[in-house]
Amino acid sequence: MTPGLPIAMLAEITHRCPLSCPYCSNPVELTRASAELPAEAWVDLFRQAAALGVLQTHISGGEPASRRDLAQIVAGAREAGLYVNLITSGLGLTLARLRELDSAGVDHVQLSLQGVGPTAADRISGMAGSWDRKMQVARWIAEVGFPLTLNAVVHRQNIDTLPQMIDLALAMGARRIEVATVQFHGWADLNRGALMPSRAQAALARRIVNEAREALRGRMVIDYVPADHHAKFPKACMGGWGSTGLNVTPDGTVLPCHAAQTIPGLTFQNIRDTPLAAIWHDGPAFNAFRGTGWMPEPCQGCARKTVDFGGCRCQAMAIAGDAAATDPVCSLSPLNAAVHAAADAAAAGDSDALTWRRMPKEELRP
Repeated sequence: MTPGLPIAMLAEITHRCPLSCPYCSNPVELTRASAELPAEAWVDLFRQAAALGVLQTHISGGEPASRRDLAQIVAGAREAGLYVNLITSGLGLTLARLRELDSAGVDHVQLSLQGVGPTAADRISGMAGSWDRKMQVARWIAEVGFPLTLNAVVHRQNIDTLPQMIDLALAMGARRIEVATVQFHGWADLNRGALMPSRAQAALARRIVNEAREALRGRMVIDYVPADHHAKFPKACMGGWGSTGLNVTPDGTVLPCHAAQTIPGLTFQNIRDTPLAAIWHDGPAFNAFRGTGWMPEPCQGCARKTVDFGGCRCQAMAIAGDAAATDPVCSLSPLNAAVHAAADAAAAGDSDALTWRRMPKEELRP
C-alpha cells in the first residue's frame, strides 16, 4: 500500500536520566552517551521530517535536559517549522535554562509525575529529593508561561492516588493531564509483577477519570490510556503501524513505534545512512505491518480492522510469540483468556520486587 505522511515524531535524544523509574519504556539495553546523535544531526533530521510532512516533534529521552546542547536541538526543530513539545522529568532544568528553552522555541512542556508526595515519588523515581525538585521546576514552568501537561503514569503502586494526581494538575495550572496506565515494554516488563494494576483498580480509575472529565469540563483536559490487559479490544498502536508517526532513538535508528526493536527479524534503518523519506516510504520495518493486508483471521474479517489495525505488534510478539498474530489482549484472540489470567496473577505479585532503571555512572555524561 502507499503510505500516508507522518504528522508527529518522537525524538528520543538521549537515554541518560537522573531518575531510575521501574516503569520506563526505554529498552533495557540503553543507548550509551557516546553513541548519541550530535545536535547537528538532529537539526538536519528535523528539516527532513518537516519536508516529509511532520508537524510536531516530542523531544524526549531518558531526560532530554541531560544533554547540554538541548537548546540547540530545540532551536533546530523550531527553525524547521515544527511544533516543539518537551517531555521531561524536570530534573536538570533551572529557571535560567527554561528561559533559554523558551527563547529557543519550546511550545509546550509535558512534566512527568512519579507519585504524589515525596515518599511515593522519591521511591518510584529512585532518587531522594526528586519530588521537591520537580515541584520547584513546576513553579518555574508556570513563571516562564509554558502551557503544561502533567504526565501521570499509573500502576498498581500509585493508581489509588489518582484523585490527588488530578488535583495536583489543577493546582499546577496544567491545561491537560495524561493518565497513562503503564505499558509493559522495556523496564516496565521487568517489573510486571510489581506494577500490574488489578481489575478493581483499573475499573475504579476509569470511573474516577469519567467523573473528573465531567466535573472539569472546560477547565482541564483529561486523557486516559487504560490498561491493555483489562480491555475488550486493543488500541491502535501509533494510530496504525507506519501511518501517522515515527520514533527516532538516541543513536538515530528510526522505528515505527518505541518498542519495535523487540520484534526479531525486522530491519531497522538509521538516519546516519538513509534519508528519512526513504525510511518512511520504503523501509522494510515500516512496511512490515502497514495497512491491513498482513492481518490474519479474525482480524482480516473484523469490522474493527481499520479502527485498531490489529492492535500492538510488540505485544503480540511478547505474548503470542508472533508479531503477526492478533493482539492477545483482544477478546477475539484465542489467547485472551490466558492474558487475563496472567494479568490477574501479576496483579498479585510482590510490590517490593522492583528493578530500577540503571545506566552505568560513566555513561551519564557525554
